[in-house]
Amino acid sequence: MIRMKKSLVWAALLLLALGASPSARSQGQAQGQGQGQTAGSSGAEQATPGGPIRLRQPASVPGQLAPRASQAPNRDGTGREAGADGARDDIKPKVSEFEQYVNRLAGSSDLLSIRRFGVDALNATLSTTLSDIDNVDFNPMVPQDYVLQPGDEVLVTLWGSVDADLRLVVDRSGRISIPRVGPVTVSGLKLSELTEAVQRRVAQVFKNFQLSATVGQLRGLRVYVTGFVAKPGPVAVSSLSTLVAALARAGGPTLAGSLRDIQLRRGREVVATLDLYELLLKGDRSADRLLQADDVVHVGPVGAQVAIIGSVNRAAVFELRAGETVADLLRMAGGFAPVADISRVSLERLDDRATVRITELTLPASARAELRNGDVLRAFNAVGVALPAQRQNKRVRVDGEVAKPGEYVLPPNSSIADALKVAGGLTPAAYLFGVEFSRESVRVTQQTNYDRALRDLETEFARAGTSQRTSNADEAAAQTARATATNRLVERLRTIRPNGRVVLRINPNEPGLPELALEDGDHLYIPPRPTTVGVFGSVFNAGSFLHTNGRTIEDYLNLAGGPTRGADETSVFVIRADGSVVSSPQNKRGWFTRGDELAKTTSQPGDTIFVPEEMNKSSFVQNAKDWTQILSQFALGIAALKTIGN
Repeated sequence: MIRMKKSLVWAALLLLALGASPSARSQGQAQGQGQGQTAGSSGAEQATPGGPIRLRQPASVPGQLAPRASQAPNRDGTGREAGADGARDDIKPKVSEFEQYVNRLAGSSDLLSIRRFGVDALNATLSTTLSDIDNVDFNPMVPQDYVLQPGDEVLVTLWGSVDADLRLVVDRSGRISIPRVGPVTVSGLKLSELTEAVQRRVAQVFKNFQLSATVGQLRGLRVYVTGFVAKPGPVAVSSLSTLVAALARAGGPTLAGSLRDIQLRRGREVVATLDLYELLLKGDRSADRLLQADDVVHVGPVGAQVAIIGSVNRAAVFELRAGETVADLLRMAGGFAPVADISRVSLERLDDRATVRITELTLPASARAELRNGDVLRAFNAVGVALPAQRQNKRVRVDGEVAKPGEYVLPPNSSIADALKVAGGLTPAAYLFGVEFSRESVRVTQQTNYDRALRDLETEFARAGTSQRTSNADEAAAQTARATATNRLVERLRTIRPNGRVVLRINPNEPGLPELALEDGDHLYIPPRPTTVGVFGSVFNAGSFLHTNGRTIEDYLNLAGGPTRGADETSVFVIRADGSVVSSPQNKRGWFTRGDELAKTTSQPGDTIFVPEEMNKSSFVQNAKDWTQILSQFALGIAALKTIGN
């Protein structure tokens, strides 16, 4: 009894190992025999008398390459999970020693600024192409020259006298089996020949029907990627995959791998050689061939590498083939930039580092010069250097009271008078004494000097604030208030920008323009003759007053009510229409001169008189307090001296 039980247990384990229970196994055999008899005897069912014949989908034939549920291919037809081959890993950019050397020559602080050409495109392929195939509904169109092989799925649709919708898999013998028709050999046929071959075989059994045959689920392939790639070895791809897809699955070429020597080997024969530069630069995919089972994709070592930097459209490191020249490198770099000097380039060669180091090549005479491994070509910027001003035409702008205001291009060595002449001359309302002449180079210099003076002023204010001592709370509060006011003043001064105006110092009695040579970008504005004189600042009635010939500065101060009690009468100044300034300190000839000469100066149309406010004000109580402290300290000192003498 015990031996019988052991035998039953071993039999049950054996059946489980074979993948089915005894009852399921017997039922499957009976069901398979019944289906085989039905398909073999009739292979069809009649829906209604006189209706079309309906063919049923045949059961899977043992030995057919139908995919299992556990090994169903993914959307790219490879049968592998996304990332199974490691191609979906994060790709960290690496930099070769030559790339580091080129970035140092280019003065780039970022080592990824100038990279090997093609690396960015490969990174995009590795990071997005496979992700798109795996995660998006990827259904590529099968080309008409696609050759069917065992494992492909064929979709056959018939209508008319026979009605069928069949999904058939090409078996290992290269055939598909159609119910009531029999096997049809399709392996080796192109997709464009499939419909005709199936229709010719079905027509031997049925009449008055129409048929459509196409490809469904594609088979998966196993190919080998060898050479200088990130992850060499076998990879699984779909039957529509090309060389680039296999490279992507293997992680792409390494830093030592070539982008221009990628071979497709089928047995001992080299079927195709892929140059990725042809694809990246010209969009030529003719060498990107479809893969077949057991193909070998071999990536050779990197060839000679050169770099081009400077004023080119694409600064990068390029891999060269034998015989390629300076012209080929410029073509791969997209040519010169719009601001480049196209007449010359410099060549830095590793072999000449100990001697001349850098040589200059004249173009186009040296365009056919061959390059060596490690060469660095530099294109120069044609607008980054200053050109001689004496040989350049001048673009100037003339506005205001002229006959033809606008922008004009004048020859070298032209003067302000020449600019007025081409603008048609002055109108009767022109006020030549108040001409405003602005120059860009002067504006830049003014801005630089102004920023320097502002920094010095800020430093002086900070030094004065830190060195000043306080003896009580009132002085501390006053010092804090002064520091706040000083900061507000500095911030306000920062917003002021010089305009580049040049004071021409024109005689108001006999106005005439000086013989000043023009520069590119000069601006000449001729204002109309003003009719007023402005008085502003610490006066009782600030405003503009009608100009009258013969009136002095003092007359206009009197018209404004004169200076107020808090005005600083010793610092009055006048801004003339030509940009010059006349002030009271300029008219002092000695210690006891009060500056009355400014008040007696004759005014000019467009003058602006400004009376500043007295800054260091003090009340009678404050002065009395200060003098009391001084006298008390003086008395204490005398008493101390007298005590010491006794």
